[in-house]
Amino acid sequence: MAGSKGKKYYNVFLKYKIWLVSKDEENILGDGKINLLKEIGKSNSIQSAVNTIGISYRKAWGNIKKAEEVLEFPLVEKHRGGQKGGTTILTKEGKNLIAAYDELHKEIDITINKTIKKFFNQLNG
Repeated sequence: MAGSKGKKYYNVFLKYKIWLVSKDEENILGDGKINLLKEIGKSNSIQSAVNTIGISYRKAWGNIKKAEEVLEFPLVEKHRGGQKGGTTILTKEGKNLIAAYDELHKEIDITINKTIKKFFNQLNG
């Protein structure tokens, strides 16, 4: 929020997105793909993750494979299963990427919030 009720910019907010891109500007990962990986980490299942998030299995698998191609390391390991089906688990690199991304996001949030307050204080005089 930009200030107290009645201020000029009271109903104005700043939204932003963070994502990692390759040197060729190819989208690698952002909040959506990170959330997908987190859900896979919780359930050890792409199917369960996509059911929770609400995207198709094909889209999820395509997003993961594309990110792995650009990053040049695996984010998940898929294990085919028997009667109960297979599992998909996060690799060590996948877990590290999620943790680092979360820390980056937290630090950016702190910085942006300070900057937003300064910006709106200046506007509201």
